[in-house]
Amino acid sequence: MTHMAETASAHSSPSRPAMDYAAIKERQQATWASGDFAVVGTTLQIVGELLAEAADVRGGERVLDVAAGNGNATLAAARRFADVTSTDYVPGLLDKGRERARAEGLQVTFRVADAEALPFADGEFDCVLSTFGAMFAPDQRRCAAEMLRVVRPGGRIGLASWTPQGLIGQVFRLIGSYVPPPAGLASPALWGTDAHLAELFGERIEIRSTRRMFNFRYRSPEHFVQVFRDFYGPVLKAFAALDGDRQAALHRELQALAERCNVSGAAALVAPAEYLETVITRR
Repeated sequence: MTHMAETASAHSSPSRPAMDYAAIKERQQATWASGDFAVVGTTLQIVGELLAEAADVRGGERVLDVAAGNGNATLAAARRFADVTSTDYVPGLLDKGRERARAEGLQVTFRVADAEALPFADGEFDCVLSTFGAMFAPDQRRCAAEMLRVVRPGGRIGLASWTPQGLIGQVFRLIGSYVPPPAGLASPALWGTDAHLAELFGERIEIRSTRRMFNFRYRSPEHFVQVFRDFYGPVLKAFAALDGDRQAALHRELQALAERCNVSGAAALVAPAEYLETVITRR
């Protein structure tokens, strides 16, 4: 879909209680540094490739990957001969991206940076990308404002965000029923809705969105849950916060969810997960 989003200020939505974003961010950093996100993250590479195509990344362009994780959008842009800067606030995640770039002989600049306080000049980049990264910034308005600030007029912001109704949106909702998020914190899955993105990014921008499916492919529903429990920080930390009985209950519910979403029969797990691919053009 394509539409023009008019200016939307923070005053257009109901006031929320003051949030201690610094404390929330500190906990988030510890969460994403736990486990080994790359075990899951590398399976999502196709999302970065599709996003680079949707955002029309071109050779020689200055591209910023925000909350890059292990570098899926980073590598996709570098393979298209863009000049890429890959950022995340978890150094260990950048290390994984650095290893991947080195293995492919790709030239990428890696820099530790907070998505809500990007250390770059106004309009420094032709294109800003984020695959399942920026959506987890606790101060969503500030993150969106920073991405808009560092992209030049006429430049593009490409986002891949899990939708609320998709598999991962349901996983996070289920986890939240066992380990509630901080009161008043907006759901990251809101980034997977057109209306919320239009409100977040405001001003006169063109937004083009496409709903896509990413297929999680694992040996079985049990294998899917175990990999996420062992390596995916938010799930790992949720289990760590529960006693034995509650851990067993969450495991059962996650496995049942994976089984409901499985479209491959009993042989393996193929679970489609909906996400929103969005290209925002700054006017």
